[in-house]
Amino acid sequence: MSNNYKVLFLDMDGTILRSDHSISEKTKQAIHIVQEKGIEVFLATGRPIHEIRETAVELGIDSFVGYNGALGIYKDEVIVDKPMSPSIIDHYLQIATSNNNQMVLYTDSYNLFTNLDNKKVKEFIDYFGLVHCKAFQNSYRDQILGITIINANKDDIKQYEMEHEDIYFAPVNVQGMGHCYDVIRNQVNKGVAIQHLLSRLNLTADQAIAFGDGLNDIQMLNTVGTGFAMGNAHPDLFQHATYKTTSVEDDGVYYGLQTLGLVK
Repeated sequence: MSNNYKVLFLDMDGTILRSDHSISEKTKQAIHIVQEKGIEVFLATGRPIHEIRETAVELGIDSFVGYNGALGIYKDEVIVDKPMSPSIIDHYLQIATSNNNQMVLYTDSYNLFTNLDNKKVKEFIDYFGLVHCKAFQNSYRDQILGITIINANKDDIKQYEMEHEDIYFAPVNVQGMGHCYDVIRNQVNKGVAIQHLLSRLNLTADQAIAFGDGLNDIQMLNTVGTGFAMGNAHPDLFQHATYKTTSVEDDGVYYGLQTLGLVK
């Protein structure tokens, strides 16, 4: 077991954020302890970075992997910035309209919804506490860093597949949001972003730890030397983890870091 850990990547929903969106005192304590040891901590999330600044300040974190890897920031330095192709946006808007699905398309400043009056959209905004919401306009189509499809089922999702685009769809792994799918590019994901960040920090994978719970965390756990799947994780994630820890409700981050001897 390495005692030379230098960086920790933490997913948010279902990993540090409990079902009521709070962060346990033990999780806060664990993050503070590793920071005191000189370990750099990143929030690595599907969420837009402009919506998680308050949480970051609370935890003393200023580095991010956002939008499932489309934007990577180390302190104030942008390391990864990979918007989606406008052709994908156009195709998805067409499919969403024909299927009566909704979408939120994220830029670095806004959450752009195809229909702000839709009931499922309102529930989504309320559940995630989103603030910077606007109606989608075509003028933003070249600035989209990520997409979540809302009010969709598995048959709907199949229609979003594109022959020449290497994309998969990760169900949002929180209760009541089973109708939502994150759109993830196989070449733009948390794992690829972390590779760029490790290179920038001159670190190896063995010096990196990550915690996650969803299918959007597969590449992240495969990239770092030590990956933890939360006890509440999607069952398909466990095979990609070095360790399984307790659930987010039972301080899984704390106990995982304790396993490594980083907290007592």
